[in-house]
Amino acid sequence: MLGAALTVGAGVSPNGETGRPASTNVPGAEYPQVHADRRVTFRLRAPEARRVQLIPGGAGNGLGPGPVDMARDDSGHWRVTVPPAVPGFHYYWFSVDGFLASDPGSRTFFGWNKECSGVEIPDPGLTFYDLREVPHGEVRSFTYYSRVTAAWRRAIVYTPPGYDRDARRRYPVLYLQHGSGENELGWSEQGRVHVILDNLLADGVVRPMLVVMENGMVARRRDAPTQGPDGRPVRGNEAFAEFMVQDLIPAVDGAYRTRADRAHRAIAGLSMGAGQALQIGLANLDLFAAIGSFSGVAPETFDVDRTYGGVFRDRKETSRLRLLWMGAGTAEPPRILGMKQVSETLNRSGIPVVWFEAPGLTHEWQTWRLCLRDFAPRLFAK
Repeated sequence: MLGAALTVGAGVSPNGETGRPASTNVPGAEYPQVHADRRVTFRLRAPEARRVQLIPGGAGNGLGPGPVDMARDDSGHWRVTVPPAVPGFHYYWFSVDGFLASDPGSRTFFGWNKECSGVEIPDPGLTFYDLREVPHGEVRSFTYYSRVTAAWRRAIVYTPPGYDRDARRRYPVLYLQHGSGENELGWSEQGRVHVILDNLLADGVVRPMLVVMENGMVARRRDAPTQGPDGRPVRGNEAFAEFMVQDLIPAVDGAYRTRADRAHRAIAGLSMGAGQALQIGLANLDLFAAIGSFSGVAPETFDVDRTYGGVFRDRKETSRLRLLWMGAGTAEPPRILGMKQVSETLNRSGIPVVWFEAPGLTHEWQTWRLCLRDFAPRLFAK
């Protein structure tokens, strides 16, 4: 429970003003409402329910801890207003007599291994991910066949403004991965990668690039077991590195006008995707010249000459990296902030690492939007 700061009612701020429908609502939906003071009012019609709760999407969620009991009015609506939320995007859902349900007033977003509701809390001080009157690129769906996984797959591809106007121009590529429990839509839906890059391009601080986003949760080899030795289900993405190298990169290079060399290819990701970016990028320095880790988990023990397959032993090889970038929110869990020590150790060893911090933020999309804003302009420098 949120305690004494929690209010239940019609969604009225202390100044008497009602909130505005969230930008993440379905068209015409009045709730959730976001107030000027960043409080959020949720409402659900469930006249036969005996108990309804708001469930923020996990520990560290910017809506606060939960579950949060909601109150029923005479019309059969259940409501609650939570204290000022952290700016950015936050997952949530409802518990209706113990049944977990999405909010019909919200668009759905894939997170926590399921379709969830989500609410965007504006931050007047940060507008780099807001739509502006600038040239816009496109977010495209790219279907291709993976021989490693023996399945048809879909990647999401951002193409910069003007991509279709000049058939002779070729572009560098950033392979950008989501976190655990999310999918290939995460960066375009929750992260707003296309809006961020459109704005950075308009500001003249980033080079035009393609961004390729794939599902790092689902990449099972042919005939791979669905259970581990302990009988528990396996994640089923053990072939992700293999299929990215053997299937995804060649398919993208064949279908899009890429600059198909390592100098113009980068890989990055958040959380689980940060681990994938480091593992794949460091193991394939002939393919990638830049690597980004957004809120990656630090190894339990880090040894420059042994961790990550011992790749850092060969200073001449790792010097081929044009950029090794790591970042996190300053309120992240210790294992993630441990990457700061990893970056410091590498720097002391003569391996340059850029370290970035998102002040006051934890393991959330606002952190990763800020990471991308800092990371992208450093890519593909002339």
